Amino acid sequence: MFRRILVANRGEVALRIIRACKEMGIETVAVFSQADRNASYLHLADERICIGGAPSVESYLNIPRIIAAAEIADVEAIHPGYGFLAENAHFAEVCRDCKIEFIGPSVESMRALGDKIKAKELARKAGVPMAPDSNGPVDSVEQAVQIAEQIGYPVAIKAAAGGGGRGIRFAHNEATLRSSFKQAQSEAEIAFKDGRCYMERCIENFRHIEIQLLGDQQGNVVHLAERECSVQRRRQKVIEESPSAALDPKLRQEICDAAVRLARSVGYYSAGTVEFMLDQRGQFYFLEVNTRIQVEHPVTEMVTGEDLVKWQIRVAAGEPLTLRQEDIRQQGCAIECRINAEDPVHNFRPSPGRVEAFVAPGGLGVRWDSHIYQGYEIPSTYDSLIGKLIVHRPTRNEAIATARRALDEFVIHPTKTTIALCKDVLRHERFVNGEWDTTFIEREMLKG
Repeated sequence: MFRRILVANRGEVALRIIRACKEMGIETVAVFSQADRNASYLHLADERICIGGAPSVESYLNIPRIIAAAEIADVEAIHPGYGFLAENAHFAEVCRDCKIEFIGPSVESMRALGDKIKAKELARKAGVPMAPDSNGPVDSVEQAVQIAEQIGYPVAIKAAAGGGGRGIRFAHNEATLRSSFKQAQSEAEIAFKDGRCYMERCIENFRHIEIQLLGDQQGNVVHLAERECSVQRRRQKVIEESPSAALDPKLRQEICDAAVRLARSVGYYSAGTVEFMLDQRGQFYFLEVNTRIQVEHPVTEMVTGEDLVKWQIRVAAGEPLTLRQEDIRQQGCAIECRINAEDPVHNFRPSPGRVEAFVAPGGLGVRWDSHIYQGYEIPSTYDSLIGKLIVHRPTRNEAIATARRALDEFVIHPTKTTIALCKDVLRHERFVNGEWDTTFIEREMLKG
């Protein structure tokens, strides 16, 4: 097992990793930017190193500075968390070239599954259901029009290097496709330094289902069932839960088996997630793979009792999985609400600044993953996520009731947050009845 790990991230995920390491008896080194110099979790680490200014390119995205910090601190491994460099295969390669273990999958798996076109090819070979698509990159507008005629409108134009809801445009007819295709290529080049795009038939009003996987370096792969992530705004997740109200036992088994087949086909190890679209007829289609821990991983932890971050660390150290598939069970229902420092009244604009008053909820079945505190200064430089409320109760109705109660207990002042939006979702009849999809918030709650 590792003696010392560097945490190459910030905020609540940095705290999450430090907590896991402390329980495992592993020393931690926390890197931080000047904007995070007063972060509450820094004092929990055994060593703290400032790696640059507030902009991410000067700190959390600066590979040479992170590697230099790791070498100075004499660590054996780096945990990237999520976001920033977590899915950067080049960073993983640099770590291992410097004899520092990257706590994540192999470079080969990251490159194969991080490229959406290659990932679709691998999924197709593994017998994973696919929406009709271009079966490779689309190079010209005329080729795009021809493919759209074959697979049918509406179509989605997607960046090969995109993911997480980014780098997508939609076209419902030829005129829109012609005007959107070049724009999609240009946007992909600017955002991801890779202008390649592919197309697939748009599955409208779908449910977003993802399967949590764990694999080891000995070739073992297990799934920890599904998370439902269909409550989204602008294709970004707002509320997640497990189990999904949309899956019966047979469909759950089919979708989990498909995810495991794909992972095994590439020799995947560490934690990872295979995401699917589930249409209104109950047919599922491959969406993408995330080769890292997910923001919503606590949902799975609560229903299975397994610590996913600890498993990442054990697998990276070469330990085999001791989990058998037949021993993994979903117990009860877990719901996660993402709390962002955003102002819903003003088009969800970021709400940085000092938190003058703060009270977190508590009680039976309530978990609060966050790095904020009274007096904390929310920086304007980074993602607006400031915490995650997770509840776990025996039934879905009880979990909804506990989540509503816990949201009512929050005091975060004067910061504007998405707490009110989460409350509205949890009270909405369609959510309570399990009748929603990825367009639910825009269609039912933000009309007008």
